[in-house]
Amino acid sequence: MTKKRRVAKRAGAKPSRTLAVALSPRKTPRQRVQAMAQAPLAVCESENNLQSVLAILRNTNEPVDVRLGAMDTLATAAFSVVAFEPCRNDYIATLREVVQDANEQIRERALGLLAGEKDGYAQKTLLEGLKKPEKALVPPEKALQLLGYDAHAEAYAVARAMVNNPPNEAAKREALRLLAADAASAPLFEKLLRDKGEQRDIRQIAASALHAIDPENLQKHARELLLDDSDYDDIRATSLTAVEQFGTHESVANDVALLKSVDRMSKAAPAKYKKSARQFLSKYGR
Repeated sequence: MTKKRRVAKRAGAKPSRTLAVALSPRKTPRQRVQAMAQAPLAVCESENNLQSVLAILRNTNEPVDVRLGAMDTLATAAFSVVAFEPCRNDYIATLREVVQDANEQIRERALGLLAGEKDGYAQKTLLEGLKKPEKALVPPEKALQLLGYDAHAEAYAVARAMVNNPPNEAAKREALRLLAADAASAPLFEKLLRDKGEQRDIRQIAASALHAIDPENLQKHARELLLDDSDYDDIRATSLTAVEQFGTHESVANDVALLKSVDRMSKAAPAKYKKSARQFLSKYGR
């Protein structure tokens, strides 16, 4: 007998006392949410249990907190991959249905769960919303964040377009974080890192991305940034770490111009950066 049939066989089973509280419209939303949080193991015990919880999630007349509680309970139950497998198809289908919900919290949470499942429908929906803002179900920064669960070439292309013409700074940051897994975006990050007119947090994101996808180039740029006493102290401190991690001991120890620059940093920078500079100099015999 298959798992699906075993669930169907118990279709008429009554819900547990805890789940009964969660399902009861006579209880307060708080009571129902609290009961729901204790009921994930019961969700897949019978077809009735599963469909009752899914019905709460779909029901736009239910309080939003109760619907979110139902979604959280289903998501927790889904962690038990084997036990939840007979219920997964109905769960995914319901999440796909509620991504069009009028409530933004419901839409965002449903898309997040689908993205975590690497669901193709969610990917398509998120990309469509970024290309056609009038069809967007969540803000662009959230869509980019969720695409990071299963990024691919089309998502990277959309993210690069977003960096060049962002609807807001938060979306630009999330686009860059998404691209941090794309080796082809290394030139973009190099450009941002070297741009002193760019926001400092954007340059820090660029440095972190290069650290992951092109550490040799990061080391090259880091040296040049360290030689520039006019750059921001935090950018130079990040550069110091990159040189220390990726430069050979011999090449750094013999780089007179670099060591002189770090020596100036050890005297003039804020205290926390002075300490890093002095440790660096000590390591390389200065």
